[in-house]
This record gives sequence, C-alpha cells and structure tokens, in this order.
Amino acid sequence: MQLLHVIKVIYQKAHFINPQKLLSFFCFFFTINLISAQQIEVTKSLCENKINPIGIETDAPRLTWILASSKRNVKQSAYQIQVSEKEKSLKNTILWDSGKIITDQSVHVNYNGPKLISLKKYYWRVRVWNQNNKVSKWSTINTWQMGLLNIFDWQAEWIEVSSEKSENRPSPLFRNKFKVTKEIESATAIITSHGLYIAYINGKKIGDSYFTPGWTSYNKRLQYQTYDVTSLLQKGDNAIGAILGSGWYRGTLAWEGNKDLYGKNLALLLQINLKYADGTSETVGTNKNWKTTTGEILTSEIYNGELIDARHKKKGWNLPDYNDQDWKLVHVVSLDKNYLVATINEPIRKQETFKPIDVIITPEGDHVLDFGQNLVGFVQIKVKGKKGDEITLKHAEILDKNGNFYTENLRAAKQENKYILNGENVETFEPHFTWQGFRYVSVKGISGKINPENFTAVALYSDMQQTGSFTTSNELINKLQHNIEWGQKGNFLDVPTDCPQRDERLGWTGDAQVFFNTASFNMQVDNFFAKWMKDVEADQLKNGSVPHVIPNVLNSNDSGSAGWADVATIIPWDMYLNYGDKKILKDQYNSMKAWVDYITSQSKDFLWNSGTHFGDWLYYIPEKNDTETRSAETDKFLIAQCFYANSTQIMINTSLLLNKPDDFERYTTLLKNIKQAFIKKYTSPDGVLSSNSQTAYVLALQFDMLPENMRAQAAKHLADNIKSYDYHLTTGFLGTPYLCHVLTRFGYHDLAYTLLMQKTYPSWLYPVTMGATTIWERWDGQKPNGDFQTPAMNSFNHYAYGAIGDWMYKTLGGIKSSTSISEVGYKKSIIKPYIYNKLVSKNENEQTKDEQLTMIQSNLETYYGKISSHWQNNENQIYMDITIPVNTSAELHIPSNNIESVIEGDSKLSKSENVKIIETTSTEIIVALGSGSYHFTIKK
Repeated sequence: MQLLHVIKVIYQKAHFINPQKLLSFFCFFFTINLISAQQIEVTKSLCENKINPIGIETDAPRLTWILASSKRNVKQSAYQIQVSEKEKSLKNTILWDSGKIITDQSVHVNYNGPKLISLKKYYWRVRVWNQNNKVSKWSTINTWQMGLLNIFDWQAEWIEVSSEKSENRPSPLFRNKFKVTKEIESATAIITSHGLYIAYINGKKIGDSYFTPGWTSYNKRLQYQTYDVTSLLQKGDNAIGAILGSGWYRGTLAWEGNKDLYGKNLALLLQINLKYADGTSETVGTNKNWKTTTGEILTSEIYNGELIDARHKKKGWNLPDYNDQDWKLVHVVSLDKNYLVATINEPIRKQETFKPIDVIITPEGDHVLDFGQNLVGFVQIKVKGKKGDEITLKHAEILDKNGNFYTENLRAAKQENKYILNGENVETFEPHFTWQGFRYVSVKGISGKINPENFTAVALYSDMQQTGSFTTSNELINKLQHNIEWGQKGNFLDVPTDCPQRDERLGWTGDAQVFFNTASFNMQVDNFFAKWMKDVEADQLKNGSVPHVIPNVLNSNDSGSAGWADVATIIPWDMYLNYGDKKILKDQYNSMKAWVDYITSQSKDFLWNSGTHFGDWLYYIPEKNDTETRSAETDKFLIAQCFYANSTQIMINTSLLLNKPDDFERYTTLLKNIKQAFIKKYTSPDGVLSSNSQTAYVLALQFDMLPENMRAQAAKHLADNIKSYDYHLTTGFLGTPYLCHVLTRFGYHDLAYTLLMQKTYPSWLYPVTMGATTIWERWDGQKPNGDFQTPAMNSFNHYAYGAIGDWMYKTLGGIKSSTSISEVGYKKSIIKPYIYNKLVSKNENEQTKDEQLTMIQSNLETYYGKISSHWQNNENQIYMDITIPVNTSAELHIPSNNIESVIEGDSKLSKSENVKIIETTSTEIIVALGSGSYHFTIKK
C-alpha cells in the first residue's frame, strides 16, 4: 500500500519531473524495495574461516556465511547448502544438498556430503530463510580445494644437495624442466621443505607468501602449501625452480650458538598435479633428475641477515631455456611424509610500505634513514654502482639520547643485510629468508648523497584480516591503540613471537596467552592460533608439562611455568568464547587435561608450591635512588596457585560443554580443594594477602580465589595499594592484563581509567609520550633522561603490555560477547560502554581537555558481521550509535535511569517498537536489541 501511494503521488506530479530522472528514480526505488522485500541476503561466505581456500585437509570443512538486511530484528530460521564438483553443476548435478535445515546456525556449519577427494575443487552456495520464512537469493558461488588427504597422494621425492662444504651455507638453487603437450584445465602445486623455500615456474614466483613452509615443530608437524599454478604454465617447455634458506630449520635460534636444531641438510619436496582438458592427468615433481647449484645468496640467517653477491647471480636460472649443464644432480633421500600437514593459517605476506621521513647524520657520523615507524620486515633498495661495491644496511629500533644509532639491545643478532653489486645498470635488492625489526637503518657503502626515494621499508606479517578499530577523542589513547596494533603485526609472523629484532624471536607461551583477547579484537586470529596450539600439544612433554616456547627450541626442562604453560587451557577457552569455536576445545582437550593433571601431580595437599616460575615478569621495581623502597614483587607460588585454579575452572567449563561428566565431577572437587588451600596458605580474615602487591590481589579477584565476603575488602586493598604508588600500576606480565578488568568489576572503574591515562612511568602512555610507535617490553625501556634499561632484555616491540587493549574495547568501547553457551562468539553481544570516565587522582575541575574522553568509536567484525558501539558525551546530552549484525542480538546498557530522557531515532525509548526494556536500575537502563542500526539520544 505504501508503494502504491508513492506511485500515485509521483504520477500526479509527473509533468513537473524530467522523464530520465523519473525512470532512474523508479529503478532505484524498486531495487530498494526488492531488497527490503527479501529482507535478508548472504553477503560473504567462508570455508574454514577463509574465502575460497586451497589446500583443505579436513574431511568435513566448516562453512560460515554473513548476512545482511535493511530491516531490524532479522534472524535466520533455516539454511540450505549446495555443493558441486563443477560450478555449472550447481544448477543441475549436485554433489550434496543439505536440504532446508531449520536452525539459526550460520557459523561453522559442517559439510556433511559424500567423501571428499584429494586436490578436488568444490563449488558451494547457501541461501537462508528469515524468521518470517522469507527466503534469500542464493549466495555467490564460492569454492574450496582439498589438499593431499593421504600419504599415497605424494608422488614427488625429497631431494637434497649432494654435498655441502661451505661454512656460510649459501642458499641452494634447484631446477628441472618438463614439457606440456596438451591443453591444461588446471594445475596445482604442493610444496614443502626443510628450511624456507621460494619456488618459481617459468621465472615467476609461485604465490605471494614469505617464509614458507612456516614454523612448526618440524620433527612432528611439517606444513605444506597448495597453490593454483594454472596461469604460470605454458604449452611446450616449462621450468620449475626453487631456492632454499636455512630459516628456523637449521639456522641459529635462541642462544649459545644453537643451530641445526631440526637437521643440517636443506631439502625440497615439490609436485605439480596437472589435469588436462581431455580428462587425463599427470604429476611432475622433485626426483633424481633435478639439478642444483648455488647462486647469489651467500648466507642467510634470521638473526644476522643476508649477504647477496649479485656477481654470482645465475641469470634466467628458473627459465626453460637456461643451460644447466654445469649444475650437479641432486641427492634423493628417504624422508618421512607421514608428518606432513596442510597449512591452516594465513601466510606471511608483504603489507604496508614506508618511505623515509628523514635522513640523519648522527654525531658519530652514521648515515641513518628514519622510517617513522618501528616495523618488522625489510628494506628494498635501488642502487647504481661499480661491480664489487658493497652496500650494508644495519637495522635498529631506536637512537640513543645523543642521537646515535643504537644496537646494543639486539644482543648477538646482527640485523644486517649486505649487497655486493654486479655493476650492471640500476640494481634492486631485498632479502629472501630473513627479516628485521627496525625504525632506523644505517646505510654504508653508497658514495655521495643518499636519496631516500631509493629506499622502501616493507612490513611483513601473517595476512590476517583486521577486525577491530578503536578511535577516541584522546590522541594519546589513539597512539596507544596504534602501538598495540603494530606490536601485534610485528610479532605475528607465523608464530606469536616475543620480539622481532634481537637473538630470540621465539613463541613464548606466556606472552601469547596474556595478549590473546586483545589480538582477537584487532585481527582474525583463530586460524593463526589454531595452528600454533597444535604445536603446543606436539611439543608438550610426556608428563603434561608445557615448554616455555613453542615450537620448543630450548632444553626439555624449560617448561611448566605458571601463566606460561597455562596457554594450554587459556587460549582454547578464550578462542571458544571469542569465535564460538567448539572444535578448538575438542582438538586441544587432551592437551588441556594433561596440563592440569601435571600440576596436580606436582602439588601437595592441593598446593602448587614447587617448580621454577617466571612469576609476574618485569613487574615494577623502584629505582635505587627512589624514596619509595617497597617492592611490588609477588610470591611466585601464590601466582601459581591462582593459575592452577583458573586452568581447573576452564577444565570444568570444557568438560561440561563437551559432555564429559566424570571429568566435570573430578575437576569440580579439585577446584574446591585448590581454593581452600589458597585461603589457608595466602590470606588473612580481613582479605589481606601474604603478598601485599597489586598482582596478588588482581589474580585472587580475577580468578575468584576468595569467598564472596572477602572480595570487597581485597578490592579495597588493591585500590589502596595503587593510590599508595601515586596512582600508578606496579604489575608485570601476569597481573597487567587483568588489572583494569578487576578494578572495573569491583566498582573502581575511575581508578582503572586513571591508570590508563597516566603519562609518567610506569604506565601505558609513558612510552607514547617518549615517541614509541610500538609497545615496549619494559615499562621504562627508555628513561625520562634518555638512558636505556639493561640491553640484555630491552625490546621496543614486545606486545605483552598491549593486553590493555582488551579492556579498552570491552569497557571503554563497551563491546563484548555473552559467555552463555548458546551465545558465545558474539551470537549475543553485551554493549556496555563506560561513558563517564574521571581521574580519581585529580579534582574534576583540574582535569585538562586531553585527560577526558568525550567520544569513542569502536567496531568489531565478527563471523556474523560488524558490531559498532559509538558514543559521544556532550555538555547536555549523550549520543550512542549501535549496530548489531543480522542473526544476532544484543543487551545494551544505556547510562541513564530516566526512560523518558532517552530517545531512539525519532521516538521516545518507551514507545520504540524495536527496543525492549529489560530493566531499569539507579544508574542504567538495560534494553534488548535485535539486529540493525540504532541511534540513541540521552538527555542529561
């Protein structure tokens, strides 16, 4: 009726309207109404959390789709999936049709059709019905392609260099030729290596990934990558080539000259499966006929960098017509293929690029480029010079207080790339199998003035989708968020590393678990961590203890530290809460259980007071000349008992979720005994803990170690402790992530906000005021007078303290998921932003403008779509703009106790048809929202 009325009005006034404009209007109007009539549509489809993935190894891939609608309160009531072996067959011959399935599930829906075939490509689409039984259009057709599903699918052979005498271990080249005589329908390359590889077909690089095959527990799990190489092949002669680098496999790792940790010899395994248009197929791959030599990469190490001598370059070595008569035949080796696994996480790719913002001549005479951002990757250089000229690029994160190039904190890592010119025209260089962490680059060997246009810094990190954004009215907080994001980018190179620059770059478990929640706001990290958690289980000791670093390249006894080894339970549980992924709990359950049972075996009378622990790593220690001489140290065994309880609680939750009643009962009893032992050992009746530190109270309150009647007292002791340090935090790696959460939970939100806004050491904003562009490892990595902390451990890109981002998103932005079983993964959102933020260390009229938050825009892309929580606090009113994805719901907390003062859109809240009031308290109105966008105005 509404449409007919509009048409009637337009018709009556048509003689006043240009006919062409009238036609355009009708087309637009009918399109909008058609979408409106459909009410729901599929906008994005994922398989195993990726778009059109290739190399899937699971026999039941999980399918996800994101929905959109122009209307509010729209939900899915049913879906139908169709899968075919050919795109056109989706209109006639279907491999699997789910039929109409009555459910609102749209995330991680398992394929349930006929058995899947190795390397086969499958086409799929989905349509859904809304709550009114209106069906959507079919989605666009998406694909997935399988990997190699059994060992017999491997026809290629492992090949190595016949002999290797050079101490520098130059990167070997491998090549072979083959002929294509038929029209190719499709070609798939499957590649892995001992060491890192770069592969080519006819001179063109296969894929755009770096540092493949990635880093895993190589002797237990070695990844292979799958590529569609159809477009790289040609009729007639074709050449396949590959370069290998030492990488993590045999390069130096950790300390004391550790190398060859997985083996001494580099090896390549590569095959191409060709499918011809006539229905026949062929496989070509590494075998005894391949040849090898060395080229321009004379040495390449992750820590030390790369030496490239262009005078040794083999021009055209990866092209079909190259003469390789001087090359040697490879050595075929019998190596196990049973531990080869498909890659499930995103590859490392080139990302942002930076040009120098300044060229500096330091007091010591170094020529230094400043790229303006502490990043991880390498520098591309274009240079023209004489044959034999040597260019050296050294990398550093920071200049010292005198403005000189500072590399002492790199310890034994050289972070140095050298290029020797061949003298032919303009030459372009970049490293192949190494990366650096840097903002500043020292350049030596270039005669004359340095042209900054000839240098480009390239950021490298695992290619995960950015999912979160967090912007405020406070520029320092915005810079902090920037630093958190870049700390994550620089340390998420296939594994979550502790730092990207010094002689370490290891997958420290404690750092990863404390940062996981923040990481999952910033990026889509579930595939990244699902892969890494498989290595946690692979390297877990037989007794259940978990190593300090994963993959484990330390000693076997370097394991079992509280808060580090608890990665085995904490990340799987948090991944379930954040992504609704029950599979991670099923996959990791035995590992989780083994860890908690290990702690129990090491405990006496339910007290875990044995073993070696890092404790609250890098907590605040006052300067020697500081008048405040108290220590913020926390008893390591008190910390251990708290994490023992937390991991046991996770086992209770998981065993209940996975329907394991015996484990549920056992861990429930165990947790009761753990907490009783804690109270007896570490507490007094008035809530004072034996360690009177911030971290002690934070962990005891975060993990509910105290009975209800003691918690308020303990929270007050925590608040008093913070005030006694002049409103500063003193926590280290284990206390910091939970500090502000605990304060907010127990009624001290303004104190938490005060800690966030502190600009003096120790605080989150202190490094920002010192010019940091990433998160520092230490609260005082550089002191106010310009001096540095001990160079033995002083990274300026170390994400652990960036864990405050979780609280910023959840509390200031107000976005978090419900934790109810059927609502995790943002199936239901809790939107509760804290809009009234005050500094308790100052009177309100003393607060400067930059110490107040008047606006926050926070967004999160979930597997249901985008959640937005935007608010602005003006003098007379508050605005809130909320977006809830289709097929989800939300509970919104509005900061007012007067329903009549709240307007939604153009209507009073009390009369809004789409907002249901749940409860009104003395401080807020709680409402239920369905999907859609909402604009609230709250009059003060």
